[in-house]
Amino acid sequence: MLITIIFLIFLIFAVITFITMLVNGIRLAVQCVRREDKKPAASRVNTALRRLGKNMIIFLVVCVLCAGFVWITQITASTPAIRGDNAVAQLQQVTLNGRSEWISIRGEDKTNPVLLFLAGGPGGSQMAAVRHDLAELEKHFVVVNWDQAGSGKSYGAADIKDITVDTYIEDGYALTKYLCEEFGQEKIILVGESWGSALGIFLIDRAPELYHAFIGTGQMVSFLDTEIIDYEFAMEIARRSGDTKTVEKLEANGYPPYFGKDVTWKSATYLNYLSSYMARNPDIHNGGYNTFRDLFSSEYGALDKINFFRGIVNTFNSVYPQLYDIDLRRDYPVVKVPVYFFLGRHDVNAPTSLAEEYFEILDAPEKEIIWFEHSGHSPWINERDRFVEELLWVLKDKV
Repeated sequence: MLITIIFLIFLIFAVITFITMLVNGIRLAVQCVRREDKKPAASRVNTALRRLGKNMIIFLVVCVLCAGFVWITQITASTPAIRGDNAVAQLQQVTLNGRSEWISIRGEDKTNPVLLFLAGGPGGSQMAAVRHDLAELEKHFVVVNWDQAGSGKSYGAADIKDITVDTYIEDGYALTKYLCEEFGQEKIILVGESWGSALGIFLIDRAPELYHAFIGTGQMVSFLDTEIIDYEFAMEIARRSGDTKTVEKLEANGYPPYFGKDVTWKSATYLNYLSSYMARNPDIHNGGYNTFRDLFSSEYGALDKINFFRGIVNTFNSVYPQLYDIDLRRDYPVVKVPVYFFLGRHDVNAPTSLAEEYFEILDAPEKEIIWFEHSGHSPWINERDRFVEELLWVLKDKV
């Protein structure tokens, strides 16, 4: 945190120095064309040159210092230690199908069952958020968080335009195999949030023998149906409240699906609107993400902080349109492991009606919906204590 603050101070100083250098450069240009008594004002030109030279030196020094601090923040990024002889707390880079991606591994006893948390997105990083909000899980599991290709610390793992749904499935499968081997376990547990809840179903379909059970929260089912329902509900709320600005923006964007360069921003118009709507709901406890806290957590260096947002914007923009054709009701009616949906009663980002429809047709060895009466899209944040309690309950005889 201290290194990051120092870096930001130097960055601001670099910007100020650059502006000063630009101003002095303009002054120099003016002096070079100015005439006094038909002769160049040599003294003024020399003064401007000296100022410009000093500014350039200062700017270069500050740039080098900024680059140095970025490098330091990257190599010193870590996850906080956990006390105990058998504890594990690692921030680790792993190679998955030739791509270098980052995971955090945390637990009070490394012989406990492994739980892999699949973040939302595509392009989202919840490595720090899970550590803060679900720390209780570390007493019972080895909790693994994975920055998927194109997100957070793994933003540069692959060219964004080359990332497909299969990229995530194959990398998730490779990571699962790695974790089983690393911790000497035949199977692991999957918890998927939002986009991660769909990815969890994909992974189980890929290799059901590698998973004890799946817990999906903020469960996605049909991506296109979700976007249309969200769009219509945001429009309804905006009209009902007389928010003409949002109505006009939604009308200008038109109905989803969206393609091209503005997918993220068009989707954000209604997704952020619905998130604000949930945040104002008094029945939802502990309103949502603490982005500032998470962003300045020790897991992220200065470059990671930038890539935290680049993933949300660029990766989402590239990958999300690939999901419009996916409908779990049609494509994944059979799941060969126990499935539990942890649903927020007030979730309007991932319509619970779709999850209920999927649940009704789902063929699984065991299935159950657990409702969280004081939650929106993120029960693991809104009702974190109960989330952990319910998770331990449904897994009590599975591992």
